[in-house]
Amino acid sequence: MLKRLWLWLGRLLGRLTLLLLVVGLGGWGIGALYYASKFSGPVSSEEEIPPGEAELTRGIIDDAIRIVEAHRDNTRVLRGAHAKAHGCVRAEVSVLADLPGTLRQGVFRDPGKIWQAWVRFSNGNAYPQFDRVRDARGMAIKLLDVPGEKLLGESEQDFVMFNNSVFFVRDVAEYRSNFAAQAEGNRILAFFPGWDPRSWEIRHLLIALRTLAPAPESPVRTTYNSIAPFKFGPHNIKYRVVPAESGCPAYEPPEQNRDMPNFLRSTLYRQLSLDRVPACFELQVQRQNPEHYMPIEDTSVEWDEDIAPFETVARITIPPQDFDTPEQNLFCDNLSFNPWHALPEHRPIGGINRLRKAVYEALSTYRHERNAAR
Repeated sequence: MLKRLWLWLGRLLGRLTLLLLVVGLGGWGIGALYYASKFSGPVSSEEEIPPGEAELTRGIIDDAIRIVEAHRDNTRVLRGAHAKAHGCVRAEVSVLADLPGTLRQGVFRDPGKIWQAWVRFSNGNAYPQFDRVRDARGMAIKLLDVPGEKLLGESEQDFVMFNNSVFFVRDVAEYRSNFAAQAEGNRILAFFPGWDPRSWEIRHLLIALRTLAPAPESPVRTTYNSIAPFKFGPHNIKYRVVPAESGCPAYEPPEQNRDMPNFLRSTLYRQLSLDRVPACFELQVQRQNPEHYMPIEDTSVEWDEDIAPFETVARITIPPQDFDTPEQNLFCDNLSFNPWHALPEHRPIGGINRLRKAVYEALSTYRHERNAAR
């Protein structure tokens, strides 16, 4: 009797498993066909600004200031995102000596040119937390003493990147609803705003989960992406920074105690300040091919690298240095990075970049005024 019961249960579980497998594969197939039809070219090579974007942006700024105030560190106002730095380090950005003519644009117009720069490595959260917590990781680069009129009147050229190739929202409208839900502490509503399944953003939830990754071995041993597109002279491009595999001394960081709150800063300090070993990256661009689905206004879509391969335009070298001092940490905290600190040849494009211009500028002004930074 008991044997027959177990056999019956086994057959039932087997059939249920087979049914779930068939349903899962069917759903995956339908989804693949849907996205293949939806994500097909050609696309526009120009920006397309939807109505109401300015009003949505004002609402996002209000929510961002509310979050910044909620995460105040005693008397200091922190950044609205990437609040925790692993360090700001001096670097040199060298334009390739044999750069092709079509890629000689803006700060890359002179082959062999070497720019002095600051590089800030960070965690993505708006509140400093242990490095072992799953999080986005950021890299911001500021080229110094760049001549020419800038879009925001600064003397620097900034590049702002983080460790995923896509963003978990497509445009300003979705960012507004997603961010508002998170500001209220309703993270589920950020991706499931209502009972209608058509409003659910499961693909974007998966992107967000992939972005919140375990910490890398070191801030200098991971890849960073611009996510949003930019002008590059006549081209539309995305930026990427990858660790250089050649031309830099081989270095294997010692295993870190991941229970320590700041082990990413520790491993960076160990390499640059104690072991005196430089770190190297390549700065690359990916040119849009508008005949394929490489949209400007949707940052949740990855541009196909097989169709549009990345091309190296410069090399970043971070020399050995002592960076972890109270004075430099305060200097790092007061630095502002904005992709609109740029030459017109590198103008940010697309909705998320238009949003960045307003939000970054508003939060930077607010933060510096509240902190009385000079």
